[in-house]
Amino acid sequence: MLLTAKIFVFAVNGFLRAATGFDIGLSTKCVVIPKEMGMCHNIGYSEMRLPNLMGHTSMAEVILKSTTWQHLVHTDCHSHVRMFLCSLFAPICLDTFIHPCRSMCVAVRDSCALVLLCHGHPWPDSLDCDRFPEDEDMCLASVTKEYKHLHKVLPRAACQTCPAVEEFFTHRGVLEVFCDSNFAVKVKLSKRRTVFDDQEYNIECQVEFITQGSLLPYETQSMIRQWLLINEKCTQRMTPTHRPMVYLLVGNIEEGIILVKQVYHWQRKDSQLTLATQKWRYHKCL
Repeated sequence: MLLTAKIFVFAVNGFLRAATGFDIGLSTKCVVIPKEMGMCHNIGYSEMRLPNLMGHTSMAEVILKSTTWQHLVHTDCHSHVRMFLCSLFAPICLDTFIHPCRSMCVAVRDSCALVLLCHGHPWPDSLDCDRFPEDEDMCLASVTKEYKHLHKVLPRAACQTCPAVEEFFTHRGVLEVFCDSNFAVKVKLSKRRTVFDDQEYNIECQVEFITQGSLLPYETQSMIRQWLLINEKCTQRMTPTHRPMVYLLVGNIEEGIILVKQVYHWQRKDSQLTLATQKWRYHKCL
């Protein structure tokens, strides 16, 4: 089969396992991936097959059904979640359908099903991993173990009970919490509604301190963004209006999982958090 060069770095990295494919026939057509399907942009190709592998026959149906999954993609619950979903909702326009392998489905499901449950949804029957081919067939497979070792394994955010937002505190009390924590991140949150009446969040992060191993500030910022998207109920509580809100999120990393244990409302009129972060540089924990 002929693969265009850009996608298909997947083949080089071991994503594509060769065997026989499934014939498309004359009942499908190539169409441009619409702008409303943001999760499937910049994935290595710009045209998709319609009907797709989810059985959607119109672009309106594809857009409507796929947008419900975009939030899961934003949580980055698995490194292949976007590839997995786009291979189903926007399959590449080749002369055969390329399904995701069962192993990829299982890997994505095992990482992302808990995120769906956090939002009150079970893993859907339509994505039952048994419907996908084994890795020996022509399909998109998970990255090889050798490739994984080349990448730094970062702590992951998980679904957790929302910490109470502290409104009244002293800088001494905050410093005591800092002493028992791995990180403190200042977060500015704002929200807006999309054309589909969903909530989207703008998240700006500034790392105040990190004490966990070799984590870098940008890695910690990314992990906090992931925590806020996975624990959307907590984020909703912190953004009761469309006015931007500022918080300090403090927590620990335990067994590779990020746990936010304290949330402080950072208000301009209150200098206690500013004082605590300034004194932290010279503070000696007992």
